Amino acid sequence: MNAMIFAAGIGNRLKPFTDNKPKALVSMHGKPMLQWVIEKLVNAGACRIVINVHHFPAMMESFISELNYPGVVLQISDETQELLDTGGGLKKAVKFLNNQEVTVLHNVDIVSDINLKDLVQTHKENDALATLAVTKRDSTRMFLWNEDRLAGWENRTTGERLLCKGIDPHSVKPMAFSGIHVVSPEIFSLISETGPFSIKDLYLRFASDHVIKAYEHNADKWADIGTPEKLAKAIRLTNEFPEMLHP
Repeated sequence: MNAMIFAAGIGNRLKPFTDNKPKALVSMHGKPMLQWVIEKLVNAGACRIVINVHHFPAMMESFISELNYPGVVLQISDETQELLDTGGGLKKAVKFLNNQEVTVLHNVDIVSDINLKDLVQTHKENDALATLAVTKRDSTRMFLWNEDRLAGWENRTTGERLLCKGIDPHSVKPMAFSGIHVVSPEIFSLISETGPFSIKDLYLRFASDHVIKAYEHNADKWADIGTPEKLAKAIRLTNEFPEMLHP
């Protein structure tokens, strides 16, 4: 199994913690978030993990070079010259991935009790192009689902709403994306976009003709560390539910 950790973000909202380090190396319970995510992926069976870097790249590369997990290859995808967003970052990282295997994509600032092995198995059983972990929680941006198949997207702040062709707007239900997803290797040959672009736009482009499924999980055991307040909440949650850090 492949994995990619999106770790190139600057983390402006997490200041002052990111004044002298990248968001990926902000610690929780004495260990950088990047390391928590890597270990969760290793325990789920990842043999090749790509980490994209941009902010404080030398610090990131030094930290990653000191990690050692037997049988696991850690690769760095360098976005120092240009941040490529999630879609562009994935496209650039393809050269490091085994294109015969599924790839788990995981934001570095996410902690949850999601069973990654079950997520991957469900993805394979559905013969999906992509499977997105989602929850019923409040968010300004929501994917829209018809049953458990991707049907659109909406921004609740701006009112923007996109629906896949042929979808009844009354048949969809919103669920928030959790920053963890799985893609099949077939997706790479379908990507024609260049430069920075969001993987959200890829999924919406593919959804009418390909199977993109929802994987619903427990919203109570999910957190992100996007701001100091959210980091504090994540620390409280993981104190209460240590399984969010340990598979």
